[in-house]
Amino acid sequence: MSGTTVPAAGDGPEGDTADGDQRMIAERSVTDWWSTAVSEIHPGVIRLRGYPVEELIGRVTFAEQIWLMLRGELPTPGQGRLLEAALVAAVDHGPQAPSIAAARMAATCGVGLNSAVATGAGLLGDVHGGAGQQCMEVLQRVVDGEEAAAIVAEYRRRRAYVPGFGHRFHPRDPRRDPLLALVREAAHAGEVPGRALEAGLALEAALAEGRVRPVPMNIDGATAIIYAELGFPSELGRGLFVLSRSVGILAHAWEETQSGARIKGPLPRPLLAGYHGVPKRHPDRTQSGPVRGEG
Repeated sequence: MSGTTVPAAGDGPEGDTADGDQRMIAERSVTDWWSTAVSEIHPGVIRLRGYPVEELIGRVTFAEQIWLMLRGELPTPGQGRLLEAALVAAVDHGPQAPSIAAARMAATCGVGLNSAVATGAGLLGDVHGGAGQQCMEVLQRVVDGEEAAAIVAEYRRRRAYVPGFGHRFHPRDPRRDPLLALVREAAHAGEVPGRALEAGLALEAALAEGRVRPVPMNIDGATAIIYAELGFPSELGRGLFVLSRSVGILAHAWEETQSGARIKGPLPRPLLAGYHGVPKRHPDRTQSGPVRGEG
């Protein structure tokens, strides 16, 4: 039609809407890259699992906050007490623990407190720090119907330790009884099912069969029962142990930082590591083949 201008793409109300939709799609493709249901952050706004942080401050405990962040809802008072008890019980086991010792050594090397803590926490793996997660997996096998005695026999055939039982230092781990007493109370009150507790006690009884000295549950077993009763998956059981033990790692690293010591190694300075290699020897360039040692 003569004298009529056809709107170009993007001109006019319809074009503006299309452009706005495209911009929104492009923006969401970026902002959704790390989309999360854990926290919502805007200028002047911090919401954790939907709760404004200012309404949580002073109203929930740290253990309850941990539960909220991991599970999405606040725990019941009974659940919060059990979680807090497990976290409190596992915070430390002295500088002879490799994770603590490593953190203390790192603290004397000028790496900074954060790096010292990371050094210690980084040592918590399958062997040192993983028994709780492994015990949770064994407890689940019993809950699912396997006989505790058969599982113990399986571990004995493999010459392996049943995770969560026995201790190198303690004939009876002093943390076992108070933790299990809390689980019994919670089970009696209907706050937890009690099945993991029954499974742990069955394993403990099976381990004692035919032995003069029993093999009581240790901290890993007791906290594994609590985390299992509270419905945490086994991987989070390990994560919660690491979170708890990090408190002890931090305390030891800070103490060592305050001592003023520098570059402390694994042995006191007058002592040296043993040597079991070849004796002293010298290169003999006139002969071919291996260099002979003295003596």
